[in-house]
Amino acid sequence: MNKTLKIIIGIVLLILFVWVIKYFKESNAKAIEDFKVEEPFYTSINTKVVATGKLNPEEEIELKPQIGGIIDKILVEEGDVVKKGDLIAKIRVVPNEQNLASANSRIRTARLALDNAQILYDRNKGLFEKGVISKQDFENSELSYNQAKETLIQAQNDFQIIRQGSLSGGGSANTNIVAQISGTVLEIPVREGDQVIESNSFNAGTTVATIADMSKMIFEGKVDEAEVGKIEEGKEIRVVLGALNEQEFPAKLTFVAPKGQEESGAVQFTIKADVEVTPSIKIRAGYSANAEIDMESKDSVLVIKEALLQFNRITEKPYVEILKDDNTYEEKYVELGISDGINVEIVEGVKEGDKIKVWNKASKENNDEDE
Repeated sequence: MNKTLKIIIGIVLLILFVWVIKYFKESNAKAIEDFKVEEPFYTSINTKVVATGKLNPEEEIELKPQIGGIIDKILVEEGDVVKKGDLIAKIRVVPNEQNLASANSRIRTARLALDNAQILYDRNKGLFEKGVISKQDFENSELSYNQAKETLIQAQNDFQIIRQGSLSGGGSANTNIVAQISGTVLEIPVREGDQVIESNSFNAGTTVATIADMSKMIFEGKVDEAEVGKIEEGKEIRVVLGALNEQEFPAKLTFVAPKGQEESGAVQFTIKADVEVTPSIKIRAGYSANAEIDMESKDSVLVIKEALLQFNRITEKPYVEILKDDNTYEEKYVELGISDGINVEIVEGVKEGDKIKVWNKASKENNDEDE
């Protein structure tokens, strides 16, 4: 029995020995992980703040009617260039029956008051000429008579305005919508036959058309609170329009908001800039744009790609791994300068010629390309 047990134990040990030999053989047969390396290089580096926003006309106005009614005719289309004073639309006054009846009633009342005042005036005039009443009594009756005449005229004017829109027969002063500035018609939100409301102290009124001077454009955008302290009014910037194949336009920063607004957990500050628009290029209002504001620039500085940096999890200090002569890597902490988001300046810790480990493992395809 003891002999059989020894044989079993021996077989088990032999199997384990063979498995261990095979494991180490396979482990040693694995290819050594190969990493690409890159070297520091000298280049110019610029830091900039990028603000996203839109390009809008500096001068944009909305045309509103002076009196309510129906759009009778629209004489322009969106995109037309107009001059100050050009006729944009005509309004047909549709009088309110209740208002007309009320105005007509005021006329009859005023006429009755005038007839009565005239009778008193004529009678007092005769009495005054005979010396029966004093001059003051006569002047009081004369004043009442004149006031009654003015009241009748005002009632007649009100009736005329309600019925036709103005005191004149054509009513062009109030029923014609004319351009208040020279520019481009951006929008006509109404159509012929639409009813419009007059603009007054209690109502903004219906917008008949929007006109803007497209030769004077401004950029309106927002920057993060971490960057707003680096910019100031009067600085020259660039405005890039994606809709025009990333074309750049020079601009000058004219406004930085003194108060920020919280958006999605971050505080944003509004900025504005006057944009120099080339007359030969057709700009449309509302184009999305980016404003690039140069902050700091250095020429011929030693840099590495930011992707090569690693950070200590405890101290959060940056470091890189340098290839040594024995094909091992050594950690070296570095002091950083300015960065443009792709390259970062190395102030201390790495010198020209050092081979820095690239974190992504070199694939077989990459090795084939290098060969």
